[in-house]
Amino acid sequence: MKIGKVPENILKRSVFKQIKHRREDVLSKPGVGEDCAAVEVQPDEVLVFSTDPITGTAQNVGRLAVHITANDLATAGAEPVGIMVSILLPSRVREIKLRHMMEEMESVCRTLNMEILGGHTEVTDVVNQPVITVTGVGKVRKDALISTGTLQPGDELIMTKWAGLEGTAIIAEEKKETLLQRLPEYLVQEAVGFLDELSILPEAKIASEHGASVMHDVTEGGIFGALWEIGEASGVGIVADLPQIPIRQETIEICEVFDLNPYMLVSSGSLLIGCKQGNLLVEKLKEAGIEAAVIGRATEGNDRIIRNGEETRFLEPAGSDELYKVTAES
Repeated sequence: MKIGKVPENILKRSVFKQIKHRREDVLSKPGVGEDCAAVEVQPDEVLVFSTDPITGTAQNVGRLAVHITANDLATAGAEPVGIMVSILLPSRVREIKLRHMMEEMESVCRTLNMEILGGHTEVTDVVNQPVITVTGVGKVRKDALISTGTLQPGDELIMTKWAGLEGTAIIAEEKKETLLQRLPEYLVQEAVGFLDELSILPEAKIASEHGASVMHDVTEGGIFGALWEIGEASGVGIVADLPQIPIRQETIEICEVFDLNPYMLVSSGSLLIGCKQGNLLVEKLKEAGIEAAVIGRATEGNDRIIRNGEETRFLEPAGSDELYKVTAES
């Protein structure tokens, strides 16, 4: 495609025609010349916004973009309503790639009852792979809004699903040939299937209804980064036990192939929850078929540590995610 705005005829057939799911509370729909979206809310409702780019992979970017933004909204206790999407494409990309990205986003939006509200598409030499930036809009009752900065000393920390969830799936798909030289095919295919576990909306809803004081999705920097961030946001210390952090064997073996720390690997699909009675919430989550475990607690002071038997590791702010050690080679 040529440099510049995506032509109107392509915009209509490969973008707008893929947007089919609608909500009654979305008053202004995407279209040529429409620069804003409007969502109707009640006097006691709050609109919640979040934005994220997808840059760590060129595969499944539409799918990942929607899930990551919806997850952010869910951690605030909000119901995701829709997304605004900015898509930057290199000139070598064919129109069919744009259409596939839109189909991916529309499919996830339909599953999560969200609407694509509008956005921008452009072809530019500034990027060398498609870059999607999504801004999500959600709504929540004012008295049900959850902030990341309200964790209190003594609160227990629950983690859902498994460490390194998203990163494992991305590596398994993008580096399949390399992995198959050392690992059995069934294990690699199982890891690719982790892409079906990326939504935290079910567990966030249960947690918000059963005493969660804080929720934080485990994204770049993995569970180590998320533990630091949740402590930093609330000004509290953290103590977590490494053996209690759930992790899949697929993640362990794939990380061994590339010499990665799975606890510092992007983990969208996993939710970190702070609450007073962790074991009760774990029971509620498991009743709904969601894996969960109490992995630690908040403490007085500012030390954030991981214990592994007699060993202690002090956590630090998340640096570059382990995923980039692999994708940088692509």
